[in-house]
Amino acid sequence: MDMNQYLSMFIDESNDHLQSLNESMMGLEANPEDISIVQVIFRSAHTLKGMAATMGFEDLASLTHQMENVLDLVRNNKLRMQDFIFDTLFKSLDALESMVQDITAGGEGKADVTSIVTALQAIVRGEIPAAGVAAAVPAAEASGDLQITLDEFQYSVLEQSLQEGHQVLYIDVAIRKDCQLKAVRAYMVFDLLERSGEVIKSFPSVQDIEQEKFDYGFSLYYITQKGADEMKSMIMNVSEIDTVTAVALDQESLAQMALETAATAEAPAPAETAPAATPAASPAAPAAREENAAKAAPSRTGAAPSRTIRVDIERLDVLMNLFSELLIDRVRLEQLASEVQNTDLTETVEHMGRVSGDLQNIVMKLRMVPVDTVFNRFPRMVRDLAKSLDKKIDLIVTGAETELDRTVIDEIGDPLVHLLRNAVDHGVESVQDRVASGKSDTGTVNLRAFHSGNHVFIEIEDDGAGIKPQKILQSAIKKGIITQEQAAGYSDDEAIQLLFAAGFSTAEVISDVSGRGVGLDVVKSKITSLGGNVVVYSTPGKGTNFSVQLPLTLSIIAAMLVKIGSEKYAIPLSSIVETGIVKKNQIRTIHGTRMIEFRNSHIPLLSLSKFYAIPDFDDSAEEETEIIVVRKSDRMAALAVQDFIGQNEIVIKNLGKYLPEIQGISGATILGDGQVALIIDPNAFIK
Repeated sequence: MDMNQYLSMFIDESNDHLQSLNESMMGLEANPEDISIVQVIFRSAHTLKGMAATMGFEDLASLTHQMENVLDLVRNNKLRMQDFIFDTLFKSLDALESMVQDITAGGEGKADVTSIVTALQAIVRGEIPAAGVAAAVPAAEASGDLQITLDEFQYSVLEQSLQEGHQVLYIDVAIRKDCQLKAVRAYMVFDLLERSGEVIKSFPSVQDIEQEKFDYGFSLYYITQKGADEMKSMIMNVSEIDTVTAVALDQESLAQMALETAATAEAPAPAETAPAATPAASPAAPAAREENAAKAAPSRTGAAPSRTIRVDIERLDVLMNLFSELLIDRVRLEQLASEVQNTDLTETVEHMGRVSGDLQNIVMKLRMVPVDTVFNRFPRMVRDLAKSLDKKIDLIVTGAETELDRTVIDEIGDPLVHLLRNAVDHGVESVQDRVASGKSDTGTVNLRAFHSGNHVFIEIEDDGAGIKPQKILQSAIKKGIITQEQAAGYSDDEAIQLLFAAGFSTAEVISDVSGRGVGLDVVKSKITSLGGNVVVYSTPGKGTNFSVQLPLTLSIIAAMLVKIGSEKYAIPLSSIVETGIVKKNQIRTIHGTRMIEFRNSHIPLLSLSKFYAIPDFDDSAEEETEIIVVRKSDRMAALAVQDFIGQNEIVIKNLGKYLPEIQGISGATILGDGQVALIIDPNAFIK
């Protein structure tokens, strides 16, 4: 039986189940006693396993089966959910997602998941599995239970550092038992390490070490240019250090660490770990929970049949292109009907206009997708990121049902990831700093989406420390983005705009989260390319708000049609501030640039006829010139045109690969008379 015909369906449904599993796991982590959520997770995992087995993806089916075994114990009240179980299940979901992505890319969905399977089996046996990948280093055995869990970002940083020629070391430090100030000695070690490299992850966490919540040893992953022996001797020079083990890792050992970690989990677990799999103390409680689960189950399984079907995106694009042609012909028919003055023809064309208007609304709605398709991956990302930064963060999502054009949805994901990671890392303070400033130890990040006019706004707001303009200026001067003299003339708002300068970062330590100076400049350029804008509002001590403005659609837009000589152009209404007329004597030339006064300020006047070399019109010879004032962020410019034709809805057409990129032109549209009008990109005229 040929399964290829079902592959696309398998991929789509697998992604749906994985997203459902992630969301349900997040819900279960917030309410570990809610067995009804476990039932939902179990059913999704069981369905995914059956689909994978049917399609012949054995690795995927095997891993899902091991997850089922753990979930079965939980739903039957034989196992209590704990942090290490959640972490292992989340790692399992990450592995499943990687397999599905491999299948999507044409692979066979195979992966080495031995370490995860071993960890899941250890949980079923009632053992606490070795966490993370630190057990790959024998030194960990000498220091007891010191295990480090690396998330995917930290692991990728180590891997990339090896590729770039850096040394990656696993360091295990033991402090003498008679030391009176072990936290101080640990601080001295970390201070020494940070002078010669970068600490990627430590166990216990830096926060626990500072509060002396550790025994007499700690382990860490470290990137440096120095050798293992040299670092070992440097650390041994710190007073009251008992032993130091430093092991240099290579690509092969790094890749095998997870496997070796899991192998240590097969050793018999200490007696005190047994309660991890013991049933609840009260026999009445499981019975009550089972009864509640039984009541909850029918309400979830008895859902109405699905009233949706899956449609290939390419078919929607074809439908949109066909409708665009219909829209052009409709406008042409309306022009012909007005010229012929035939009553029957006019009535038919009017009816066609009403029907095609309804069809336009339906086609546009088909292309509209809820932003939830992007938002739904963020709770898991923020959870993992907060954990790696030792912060407590609540992500509150509102307006996820807000709809955007699919083209915008496809492009907006990465910029929002940048902004959210920025809010979690830079915005929300550490637990100690929040408590010291009188705030709750748990920070809040709000992710909001809402409609306003022909735009959708997405806001990412945190209740952190806010932005300090002086710190931004100092960092910009240090990085050579501006000079000391330029900084003296910057207002607070202008200083905050430097966040979007290329290569700018206020992070004092470069990590896998931030500090490399790549992020906000990319965010702004991407949003601007979509015809949107991003604005920052910040109050020191209270928080920061990044507001992203996006157009509803990139396919059909409202535009102002203008005439310049014998040519016609379209300017998007979303970029227009207002239109007007200026007289020749109102135009001033300042440093070679023509300027006009506009609302108590001066803005440049740009000649489109000269810019596009239009031979049959010269605005400099006109006594009165029609202008269109356009805006990009907080900057404005006036464009000189010959005549206004009027507002119209236009269909954006790509210029195609056979034409070179033309500055100031974002596309073209076909007018009702069949003439092609170029669509002007106002952003290109404002630097």
